[in-house]
Amino acid sequence: MLDIRLIRENPDLVRKRLATRGRNAEETVDQLLALDTERRRVISEVERLKSERNALNKQIGVLKSKGESVDGVMAGMKERSEQVAALDLELAKVEANQEALLLRTPNLPHEKCPMGSDSTANPVVHVWGEKPTFSFEPKDHVAVAEKLGLVDFDAATKISGSGFVLYKGQGARLERALISFLLDTHTQKNGYTEVSPPFMIREACMVGTGQLPKFAEDMYAVAGYGMYLAPTAEVPVTNIHREEILPASALPIRYAAYTPCFRAEAGSAGKETRGMIRVHQFDKVELVKIVEPSTSYDELEKLRRNAEEILETLGLHYHTVELCTGDIGFGAAKCYDLEVWAPGTGRYLEVSSCSNFEDFQARRMSLRYKDEKGKNHFCHTLNGSGTALARLYVALIETYQQPDGSVRLPEILKPYFGADVITTTRS
Repeated sequence: MLDIRLIRENPDLVRKRLATRGRNAEETVDQLLALDTERRRVISEVERLKSERNALNKQIGVLKSKGESVDGVMAGMKERSEQVAALDLELAKVEANQEALLLRTPNLPHEKCPMGSDSTANPVVHVWGEKPTFSFEPKDHVAVAEKLGLVDFDAATKISGSGFVLYKGQGARLERALISFLLDTHTQKNGYTEVSPPFMIREACMVGTGQLPKFAEDMYAVAGYGMYLAPTAEVPVTNIHREEILPASALPIRYAAYTPCFRAEAGSAGKETRGMIRVHQFDKVELVKIVEPSTSYDELEKLRRNAEEILETLGLHYHTVELCTGDIGFGAAKCYDLEVWAPGTGRYLEVSSCSNFEDFQARRMSLRYKDEKGKNHFCHTLNGSGTALARLYVALIETYQQPDGSVRLPEILKPYFGADVITTTRS
């Protein structure tokens, strides 16, 4: 969440930066300032009353030593205690309202983010490779996967409904091979520590990374338990150190984790209903960093390169776009999207978003570090997909499909998959 002191001391800056998101920033900032003013007024009044009560308490001792009546002073103390109790209730209400509004207020886009209202204003900042050419009309992933028996969409629908995928045989092996390849690359080459977190997550952790309260309708809640299925490994992994004060020597922390991801995709009915591009459950290897503020933007560029190199190693044409102020995610200050070319589908598919949240998430989860002088600061957090399936899977089998319907895999995957060609004859 945003620092209320920043809003109090520089409201015009906050209004200006929030307005670049296309929000009614004036109203939001005015409401936060009004609540902050009321909160400080109540606190000041409580402190005044407590000071008076303490002074009266001292009088009681003096009066008793003189043998005089303390009834009037006791009545005064009781009155002030009742006023303090009433103000404490008022303060709790004001603070709850302020926190609720802060939790729904997005992060400030970095001052160098491209200006724009939607994705059409996102500039392409990097391109690798070229669109592959074919001697035949390339098929989309559904046709390729069904011919090779890699997936069974009908069985998935029978089990869970639309928007789910059942991988089978060579298809399941390829999914597993990709996950292993991604984890090995990031841990053995890029210096991340592998973690395997729980897939069910407490509500407080969902609030900590910003999925709640704003995106509640997109999350899968576990009824009766106050838990949610992981929408991304970002949530459990970033929360590993919630409510901790880390030594500066422990930073940077870099984690890599595989989880299935569960998204309700509320409001997306009728979109991408065919195939594997928009589904309710998909696998992903996520990269999370916890760093000092002074290094966070250098770490963002390294994070982006870690994700880009995955696509390059697999020989997949892609481009990287920088998200404009009107398209950037709720909690991000700066973000890059990596979009891989899927030749059968005929368009670019997002497979990674690499974001710097600065201290936005750390404030929500009280994640701090202690500097060399013993002063506590909020950490900066970053995350990015390294990368997401099933869209990587889609791009891979569409790019490497052969005229006979088989799929020839990149050499790097052979040790993981056990062969370099997927045909209908293997199980």
